[in-house]
Amino acid sequence: MSKWRTVTSVPQGLVLGRALFNIFVSDMDSGIECTLSKFANDTKLCGAVDTLEGRDAIQRDLDRLERWAHVNRMKFNKAKCKVLHVGRCSTKHDYRLGEEWIESSPEEKDLGVLIDEKLNMSQQCVLATQQANHVLGCIKRSMASRSRKVILPLYSALVEPLGVLCSSLRSPVLGR
Repeated sequence: MSKWRTVTSVPQGLVLGRALFNIFVSDMDSGIECTLSKFANDTKLCGAVDTLEGRDAIQRDLDRLERWAHVNRMKFNKAKCKVLHVGRCSTKHDYRLGEEWIESSPEEKDLGVLIDEKLNMSQQCVLATQQANHVLGCIKRSMASRSRKVILPLYSALVEPLGVLCSSLRSPVLGR
């Protein structure tokens, strides 16, 4: 019969590595009061802070996460930890993870989408428009033929998806 062995690392990029990581972090949300989202190696803690109790719940959860990381010999990259205060009337409380205070940020990128404290995504659309214009310029400079048969598939594959993202952000009902 096989003996138990300590695993100190798992190679990155392997399907097995991702599965093992997901199993490893599956108990991270045990005892958490607020909403904890885990995606790949990103963790997000969200909660309503309309009362002092809401603020205290978030800090207690941050303390629980820090203890979990210590017990499991894992570290959060505290340089990447940010607080995004959302809403017009949001009180800007300070939070800490362990002994370090977490920096507040006016906007954050989440799964490729730029979100600001007013949940305004117009900056995302500006960036997508700039990227689409850049791609159109590359197509124009690199393609000798201007025929519809050549340009339309390139436009459909490279430029249109950028516009679809913005139409979905600006008007979710009308987006594809």
